[in-house]
Amino acid sequence: MSARPSSAATAAENALEVRFEKLTPEYLDALLDVEFSAYSHPWTRGNFTDALTAGYECQLLMAGDHLLGYFVAMLGVDEAHLLNITVAPAYQRQGWARVLLDALALWARGRGAQWLWLEVRASNLRAQQVYEAHGFRRVGERKRYYPAGHGQREDAVVMSLPL
Repeated sequence: MSARPSSAATAAENALEVRFEKLTPEYLDALLDVEFSAYSHPWTRGNFTDALTAGYECQLLMAGDHLLGYFVAMLGVDEAHLLNITVAPAYQRQGWARVLLDALALWARGRGAQWLWLEVRASNLRAQQVYEAHGFRRVGERKRYYPAGHGQREDAVVMSLPL
């Protein structure tokens, strides 16, 4: 699958073909650099290696040697659950989240899923807007789902998308 970056991207990225690749151990350091730069409570190396071991779908969005973003998802009965989706901070607000969500939906449909599910921090209004623009709807919340600073917890908004 190829896509072209938005006009906000640099000329170097415009010249490169964008592609998806499976996460493999050799990409893990680059992925963790992005994860730790993007989140206050990032996934750990162990979280990602556990996802690989469990057979979850772990896809990287690459432009040449640049990691633009990634997603991790798991299949259930008639559904897929998005566990992590991240766009590298340098590439945010350029439409790459939509590209990742489109790829996720194609993957899930191809495996017979009828629904996509996710949780998002209640405070992450920008991500909620991206998901809603992609067709996800709020269906509930999980109290104290995410870790927050100083031993606190933050609620999650549960969203779903019919495929």
